Order: sequence, then structure tokens, then C-alpha cells
Amino acid sequence: MVLERDIEAYLRKRVAALGGRAYKFVSPGNAGVPDRLVLLPGGRAVFVELKAPGRRPTPLQRVQQERIRALGFAVYVLDSKERVDAFIEEVQGP
Repeated sequence: MVLERDIEAYLRKRVAALGGRAYKFVSPGNAGVPDRLVLLPGGRAVFVELKAPGRRPTPLQRVQQERIRALGFAVYVLDSKERVDAFIEEVQGP
């Protein structure tokens, strides 16, 4: 069984291979913020919420995600290594 921490480790590895960083994101007093702030070459920043396979964000997490999106930032929810791979393909660009 794949755990959330396994998916998180895989994300960190894949982002590092692009030359980026996947920082653990903690914001005291702001429960429900995404797990990782991913910084990519070229000055791109996106937020990633990691979940165990098949799990969905909580209502509070969805509210925080919408607040972040309203500011113009991308927020991804990844619940499998395959979704991490698709995320990498998307952010890697042409």
C-alpha cells in the first residue's frame, strides 16, 4: 500500500531532478494550507497538497486552496505517483 509520505518523497525527488525545491510549507495560524511550496526554475512557484491514494482535501483545505488560487497561484492535489508524474510533465513545459 502506498502511503502519503511515499508520494511526498517521490514528489521531492522528481522536483529536485528538475532543479527545483519542494519545501515543506507550514503557516502557523493558518490551518489547512497545502503541504508543499514547490519552487521551479524560471521563478515559478506552485503549491501542492499531498494525499493518500483516493483521499480528498478537507473542506478547510479546499477553502485555503481557493484563497491561494484567487491570488493567482496554482494549487495541485496529488494522491499517487502517477499524478506526481503528470504534475511534473505539466510544470516542466515544452
